[in-house]
Amino acid sequence: MKFYIGSDHAGFAVKGPVIEMLRSRGHEAVDLGPESAERVDYPDFAEKVARAVVDDDGSFGILICGTGIGMSIAANKIDGIRAAHCHDYYTAQMARAHNDANILCFGERVSGPGVIESMIDAFTTTSFEGGRHSGRVEKIMALQKSH
Repeated sequence: MKFYIGSDHAGFAVKGPVIEMLRSRGHEAVDLGPESAERVDYPDFAEKVARAVVDDDGSFGILICGTGIGMSIAANKIDGIRAAHCHDYYTAQMARAHNDANILCFGERVSGPGVIESMIDAFTTTSFEGGRHSGRVEKIMALQKSH
């Protein structure tokens, strides 16, 4: 799997370990910034990652901020994105299985290393179930186009 990764200053400390974790599991990880822990605005990096995921069919994203909330809100403003704010293995698994999420969002300040690893494992090993969930995802995507 190919992942585009971004954070803000509040998620910077775990961005590097997340990239290494993905690569150690055989995934491609593209770091879209930032380059340091200096203060930045999370919507800028949410947009970078979201647009990269939309432009690279079949790719995924990971966005990390203090809580994961801001990143998920910002990323979901981009047509074609289904960014899921997750906080454990189960929510990451369901984000993929039921919602066909293409971006995993979480918070460095609220998720420890073991939880982060379990979310990444769930997200990378779970496939979209389709079936009854397909129509629901189609309805979600139609909402973005209806404004």
